Amino acid sequence: MYGEFLKEAENFIFAEDTPSKSDVIFVPGNGYPQMAERAAQLYREGYAPYILPSGKYSVTDGHFTGVLGKKECYPGEFNTEWEFLKEVLVRCGVPEKAVLKEDQATFTYENAIFSRQVTDQAGIKVKKAILCCKTYHARRSLMYYQLLYPEAELLVCPSCPDSITRSNWRDTEEGIDAVTGEITRIIKQFSLMLDYK
Repeated sequence: MYGEFLKEAENFIFAEDTPSKSDVIFVPGNGYPQMAERAAQLYREGYAPYILPSGKYSVTDGHFTGVLGKKECYPGEFNTEWEFLKEVLVRCGVPEKAVLKEDQATFTYENAIFSRQVTDQAGIKVKKAILCCKTYHARRSLMYYQLLYPEAELLVCPSCPDSITRSNWRDTEEGIDAVTGEITRIIKQFSLMLDYK
C-alpha cells in the first residue's frame, strides 16, 4: 500500500509533456539557469515566439539571493530573478524583443497572476503555452498557471537543476523532503486557489 502511495505521489508531482507549437513559454522565477536554458532551446527550435520569465525574488528572503547554479557561466550581480533569467535567455540566443518582462512576483502563485497581466497587456491570446520549471515543482506551477489561464492548454517541459528526478527522488533524504514538501505546499495552498475562484 505504501509503495502505491509513493507511485501515485510521484506521478502527481512530476508532471511532464512533449512540447508542441505554442503562443508563449513561461519560466517561473528562480535562481537556477537550467529552466531558462530549456526555454531558450525550445524558442530556438521554433516552439513559441515569446518567453516570459517571471520573478522579483523569494518573499521569504526579501532580496535576490544570487545565482544557484552554473555561476561561472552567468557572472554578475542581478537585482531580480527576472533580470537573471533574461540574461540566461539572451546568452542562449534569444533576442531581447522576444523576452517579456514580469519582475514583481515573489512566489509561484504571483508568477502566474502577474504573467497573466503581462500577456493580457501585450495582447497575446494564450491558447497553448509551455511551462519550463523545476522537475518536482511541476505540478504546483502547472496548477497555478492553469488557474490563471483556464482557456489554455499548458505543456510542462521541466528541467532538473539539483539532481532530483522522478527516478531517484526516493533515494535521498533531500529528494524525499523536496517531493513531500511539494505535496504539503499544494495541500496548504489549495485554499488560495479556492478563494481565487
